[in-house]
Amino acid sequence: MMNTELFNQNVEAYEQWYKDYPQVFESELLAIKEQLQKLPENLKGFEVGLGTGRFSESLGIKEGVEPSKEMAALAIKRGVSVLKGYAEQLPFGDLKFDFVLFVTVCHLDNIKHAFAEAYRVLKPAGAIVIGFLDRERSVAQQYLERRHRSTFYTVSRIEVLLKEAGFKSLEFNQTLFGNLDDIKEVQMSKEGFGEGSFIVVKATKK
Repeated sequence: MMNTELFNQNVEAYEQWYKDYPQVFESELLAIKEQLQKLPENLKGFEVGLGTGRFSESLGIKEGVEPSKEMAALAIKRGVSVLKGYAEQLPFGDLKFDFVLFVTVCHLDNIKHAFAEAYRVLKPAGAIVIGFLDRERSVAQQYLERRHRSTFYTVSRIEVLLKEAGFKSLEFNQTLFGNLDDIKEVQMSKEGFGEGSFIVVKATKK
C-alpha cells in the first residue's frame, strides 16, 4: 500500500494548491457535479482517497476513505466521516453503496484492484465517477515535466480498465482548457474528451 507519510508531511502544500488555483478547483468541481447530477437523488455514496475533504464537503458527500491520518483530520473538521483505508482494500462489505467517487487516480498503487473494489461495494446498477488528468493533455504534461511523482493515464486506458472491471455505459465530460497557470476564470465543462485536461467519467455496474 502507499506510503502515507509523504502525504502526512505535505498537508500544507496540498491545501496551498487550492488557494493558488481556486478557479481550477471550481472548474473541476463543476465537471464532477455534472456527472453526479445524472444520478437519482438521496443516494448513498462515498469518496475514495478524499484527502483533506475539499471535494466531499463541496459535493455534500458525507463519508469517505483516506489512508493519511493528517489529511483525514482536516476532512473530519470539514464535516466528513472518514474511515482509514485504501482504494485497493475498501473497509466496506459487498453491495453497500449507490455510487463511488474518485477525484484522482494518479496516486493509486494498483488501479485494477481499486476499480475491482469499487465494483464490489457498489449495488447493482450503482455508478463509479472518476475525475482524472488526461496524460495526453497539457496539465498532466506540465506535471510530468516537473518530475511529478504521480501516474497519469490516457482516457483510452481508463476506459479499458473500467470495462475490464465490469463497468458499462461510460459517459465523459471535460474541463481545464489551457495551461494550469493561464486558467483565471471558472470554466464550464463540455461533453466528451480530447480538449480539456481534466476528465470526468461515469460508468455503471453491470
